Amino acid sequence: MPDEAIAVATLGWLARDALARTAGRARVVARLARSAYVEAGDALIWIGTADGPRHGRAVLVDTPIPPLVAGDVVTLRLDAPVWRPECVTVERRGVTDAAITNAACSLLLSLHDVGIPEGFATLVTGVALAFPFDGAAPAARALAQASHDGDADAAARAALDLIGWGPGLTPAGDDYVGGVFFAHATLDRGDSRARWRMAGETIAAHARQATHPISAVLLGDLVAGRGHEPLHDVVRALADGGPLPELIDAARRLTRIGHSSGWDMLAGLVGATLPPARWHHDCIPSSEQRRL
Repeated sequence: MPDEAIAVATLGWLARDALARTAGRARVVARLARSAYVEAGDALIWIGTADGPRHGRAVLVDTPIPPLVAGDVVTLRLDAPVWRPECVTVERRGVTDAAITNAACSLLLSLHDVGIPEGFATLVTGVALAFPFDGAAPAARALAQASHDGDADAAARAALDLIGWGPGLTPAGDDYVGGVFFAHATLDRGDSRARWRMAGETIAAHARQATHPISAVLLGDLVAGRGHEPLHDVVRALADGGPLPELIDAARRLTRIGHSSGWDMLAGLVGATLPPARWHHDCIPSSEQRRL
């Protein structure tokens, strides 16, 4: 572990605030192939390479991440640009629910232009989930249907069955649930947004006991409308009613995150926007309004 402070290319606003309270110092909690999760005080953030996606908790560096092990303490320089996502509201953009539905349909019909769907994304293309995820399909469909029905309580019940489902630091079920609630946090209007935020907070509290601690933090961010930059870009394109090339580009960047995390978040976003009856062959753009 080097004693010299690590130069930073850009960092998210949550990481900046946490590191400002600790004079730039953070303790390593997990080291991955191209990143390291660290704690600055009681805040979880991570160090990644500059070509990685921006996030409120991400500290991106131009130089290779030094060899680190859990327990190491690093110092990060804070003289770098700070990233914060643009606030997207459907009220401000004046977009209709029908336009968002039609944009989501167009994206779903073009999903193979994004890449080969993985994880829960296979489900929204009309393909059955493979073992061992097949057992999660009923809950995933129930969550999407509750989203379409505007039933936040039913959505929370379905989400409980998905938290912790899958291997790794961020199980696929968590990412899918996060994608659904992120959609409501960013695309809903007024009272509906507040109602889904309360349901999301219930899910986030459950996750702190039911899944990996790192995933629980990231899920808490998603239900609050804080995600990776490409996820915000997908929502922005949906809130603009397209255009399709912009949606596909943002979705491609999103699906590069993790093994299937990006795909699972994208599936949750699509699932929140379109009911299971419109996965995949019935997804024909129409004037039918979704009920987010």
